Amino acid sequence: MFDSARSNLTSRHVKSIWLLLAAILLGWPPQVSGQQAPAEDSNATCAGCHDSAAKVSKSAHAKVGCAQCHLKHEQYPHPAGVPKPACATCHIDQAGDHARSVHGQELKKGNAGAPSCDSCHGAGHEIPTAKTTEFHRAVPQTCGMCHSDVQEKFNTSVHGKAVSNGVRGAPVCTDCHGEHNILRPSNTASTVNVSHVRETCGSCHGDLRLTRQFGLPADRITSFDQSFHGLASKTGSQTVANCASCHGVHDILPSSDPKSMIHAENLAKTCGNCHPGAGKRFALGPIHVPDDAPSHPIVASVRSFYLFLIPAVIGLMLLHHAGDFARKFRSLRLRGNYRATSPSAHGEFRMYGFERIQHALLAISFMVLVWSGFALKYPNQWWASPVGAGPEWAFYRGWIHRIAGVVMIVAGLVHVVSLIVSRPLRQHWLTLIPRHTDVKEAAQAISYNLFLRSKKPVVSPHSYIEKAEYWAVVWGSLIMALTGGLLWANNWSLRNLPHFIIDLATTLHFYEAVLATLAIFVWHFYSVIFDPEVYPMDLAWLTGKSPRRHGTHPEESHGNKTAEPPARVDSSSRLPVE
Repeated sequence: MFDSARSNLTSRHVKSIWLLLAAILLGWPPQVSGQQAPAEDSNATCAGCHDSAAKVSKSAHAKVGCAQCHLKHEQYPHPAGVPKPACATCHIDQAGDHARSVHGQELKKGNAGAPSCDSCHGAGHEIPTAKTTEFHRAVPQTCGMCHSDVQEKFNTSVHGKAVSNGVRGAPVCTDCHGEHNILRPSNTASTVNVSHVRETCGSCHGDLRLTRQFGLPADRITSFDQSFHGLASKTGSQTVANCASCHGVHDILPSSDPKSMIHAENLAKTCGNCHPGAGKRFALGPIHVPDDAPSHPIVASVRSFYLFLIPAVIGLMLLHHAGDFARKFRSLRLRGNYRATSPSAHGEFRMYGFERIQHALLAISFMVLVWSGFALKYPNQWWASPVGAGPEWAFYRGWIHRIAGVVMIVAGLVHVVSLIVSRPLRQHWLTLIPRHTDVKEAAQAISYNLFLRSKKPVVSPHSYIEKAEYWAVVWGSLIMALTGGLLWANNWSLRNLPHFIIDLATTLHFYEAVLATLAIFVWHFYSVIFDPEVYPMDLAWLTGKSPRRHGTHPEESHGNKTAEPPARVDSSSRLPVE
């Protein structure tokens, strides 16, 4: 009976039964999302009726089985109304990015013209592999289906021409804007938002491998970071110029092209977008210049001078105070000649009340200037911003620096006016005029501190120590006020001065700030705080009187011997009479 039934089956029936069994075995159960099922057999089965299988074999889905995407494939005839395969079934991350993107949001609003997956990738059976050179070259045309005006600009740009020539490393739309997570430029999370332009451009122009491959300058990102624009950008400024502000967005051209925004003939207009009138009265110099690169000869000379002066001056200060500390520590501390002084103790008169107010304004403004100035130079350091400070802090920090600078200038002007109108003050400060005897006094004191002579020299009440400090403050204040004013009034400076003057002002302002800060900490703080003769502090800045005695040995002023009587004071001027 079995043989009889078997003989009645035709070869066609046998083939159909085996195909049906193969479809059931290979297509069910469906594969887990994200996995790739063996596609050869299942796709071959479907190819018996559907020519799409041949297209799939040449697409990015060649290794994906038909059954993985198509629901109810096992039912035959296939039921009507089966949902279209959802890309999100396998591409979960990409689907999530797209849903949050500007394209996904437009689709959610009902904009039928907004691109979906197949708008960019093509039909599911014919999706090309995204990593191929052909796909990379086609990206501008794909985006151009909706953004035709942008595509025209991009095709003529340096990037577009490189892409059309088949340069695989040249950026296309997706390299800057992202792929599935494209956001509006106004969105702070967008890769083309003003706060991220530097990082986006730097992904190529800061890559040494790419810069070497294409012969591009390797210092463009570094030099930008060191510039005023780069430093302001690090602080979170939303208005400072970035790469796109000068080079353009989709129409970036080489500087040799007359249409380029950075062509020599167009720089005045480009810079004038932020600095009205810039470039009309002077030739703009190179913009991307790192600190260690050759610059204008005058700027380079000034930088070299400070790089020699700062370690030389601070080193001499440290040497001077180290010897002074050793002498006094041995005498006052180790030999027991020290006697603590109190703020109420009678001492040598040093400062009027009006002078102490000036000193307070100068000290406060100086400390604020040091902190805010170096915070502007190094904005990413932990001390540059208060805890919890937001992006708006950059704005406040800049104005804090400027206001402190104005306070210091005003304090200096008040000091000058007071010397002109007040005879007692003028007589007081006349003692700070340098004399030829200061050189001899300084040489003897340094020799004594270095143990080259045994007898302590006589030191004047206003000696080379105070004179050097006073005139350094005068000189430094003038330099900082002048250069700071030029940098603050940058629009006026760019309109009326040569470009190297701006670079010179920047160099002077920075290195003079370094020198002044170190000098205050090393020279002034030692004299006022750490000097064993006045430790823990010389309170002349607060009480007007100093416990320090000049012209005697430390043992004579603090030891068991009778100290000299205090200087006689003129009742009309309240100043010591010599």
